[in-house]
Amino acid sequence: PLALGLYTVNAVYGDTITMPCRLEVPDGLMFGKWKYEMPNGSPVFIAFRSSTKKNVQYDDVPDYKDRLSLSENYTLSIKNARISDEKRFVCMLVTEDDVSEEPTIVKVFKQPSQPEILHQADFLETEKLQMLGECVARDSYPEGNVTWYKNGRVLQPVEEAVVINLQKMVNKSTGLFTMTSSLQYMPTKEDANAKFSCVVTYYGPSGQKTIQSELVVFDVHYPTEKVTIQVLPQSSTIKEGDNITLKCSGNGNPPPQEFLFYIPGETEGIRSSDTYSMTDVRRNATGEYKCSLTDKSMMDSTTITVHYLDLQLTPSGEVTKQIGEALPVSCTISSSRNATVFWIKDNTRMQTSPSFSSLQYQDAGNYICATTLQEVEGLQKRKTLKLIVEGKPQIKMTKKTNTNKMSKTIICHVEGFPKPAVQWTVTGSGSIINKAKETRYVNGKFSSKIVIAPEENVTLTCIAENQLERTVTSLNVSAISIPEYDEPEDRNDDNSEKVNDQAKLIVGIVVGLLLAALVAGVVYWLYVKKSKTASKHVDKDLGNIEENKKLEENNHKSET
Repeated sequence: PLALGLYTVNAVYGDTITMPCRLEVPDGLMFGKWKYEMPNGSPVFIAFRSSTKKNVQYDDVPDYKDRLSLSENYTLSIKNARISDEKRFVCMLVTEDDVSEEPTIVKVFKQPSQPEILHQADFLETEKLQMLGECVARDSYPEGNVTWYKNGRVLQPVEEAVVINLQKMVNKSTGLFTMTSSLQYMPTKEDANAKFSCVVTYYGPSGQKTIQSELVVFDVHYPTEKVTIQVLPQSSTIKEGDNITLKCSGNGNPPPQEFLFYIPGETEGIRSSDTYSMTDVRRNATGEYKCSLTDKSMMDSTTITVHYLDLQLTPSGEVTKQIGEALPVSCTISSSRNATVFWIKDNTRMQTSPSFSSLQYQDAGNYICATTLQEVEGLQKRKTLKLIVEGKPQIKMTKKTNTNKMSKTIICHVEGFPKPAVQWTVTGSGSIINKAKETRYVNGKFSSKIVIAPEENVTLTCIAENQLERTVTSLNVSAISIPEYDEPEDRNDDNSEKVNDQAKLIVGIVVGLLLAALVAGVVYWLYVKKSKTASKHVDKDLGNIEENKKLEENNHKSET
């Protein structure tokens, strides 16, 4: 490389400078010397080498003591290059007739340290010009330049928004430069999370180079422009008994720490942190809720609906009624939305609502009226009716001759609640073949039966007793040797209702036929009486015997 037409050696600070003597060695060379020129042009000799004696001498120059080395081809080396080594050095070859000189320019380069952003601001505020920091790059030679970057783009100076000041200081003992660039910056809200850096540009032996600092992100403070209220937990529905929290937030940085919460029914805002909690909310908590900054600006609102479900069962709890009585039952609901109602009896879902115009024993049981709001999770209500149907003991006795013709079965059919206790007594001779056996007690009915083999006519008495009454019924039973009419045994207690209905039907038919026969008899009697009155002039003796016979026969038929 040439500098102003002169040969130049570029050296790195701290390395060894090597300067060849660019002269051809002439014949008759006596010695060679190196010197450098002072700024005023005066020479300072530093090294000598004889061509005949082959000895090397170094001049007493303090800056180059123990740093010089002169080779046989007159190449000069300087160890530990310094900034002060930037000089014009001259190689001299001397003969008896001539002195030849060739200058060499030495340039020394020093790479600066990686730049650092020091004195960083704790935070930046929008609409305010403030010191962001200082970028410092040390120990550079020659001096470098500093450029600021934001998000990879160069920051250009802008009046009252971007102010950059670069200072360069040189260390007098080393000659090295330190560059300090300060940046004053007015941020905007968009500068949140922006990456700032600085780059130092310097020159080295091979040309221009750059070194970048670490990226720095600053906390940018900006005022709140909007507040938002939300309900926690974020559920689509709220029901009575829930705990809810109102959370108010602002989009400023740092976010506001206090707010005013406006509750339905309250005229003044309630000052609180960013949350306001309500426990065990009721339906009267339904309404519009608001929050604002403490200066009552930037308000937001939300509407809360507290769902509820009420159920009223009449009657409820344990209810005791007598058989045959009526019992009106009502289950009414009040809810925030349409609710479904269903009934359960003894763990089985009912198809219709219960209605009792005449209570029967099978109506007794545990009834549950339940309702639920399907859209609201967990909102359901139920109430219970325990219905007890009481009745005095009712007895019906039947008898049956067993197929072996050796014994008879006597059955005492009993109804009543609480369950009656049954006792048997017998009058007359005969023995009880087995003890009384009872069927299962279902819907207030059961039966007790015994098997006997009476030797003579006997009377069996069935006694049924509960807390309400004592009932006694007797049945005459002929001796086993005497034929008699056997009453059919009820097939089972579960079918007793069907049997009773059939018996009622038969009784109704019989009563109807008897009434019809009675009416026919009355009509015939009136007819006969009229006929007797009309035949007064007829010979009484004639036909009296035959008419009387016929009348007697007809009367007998009518009576039958």
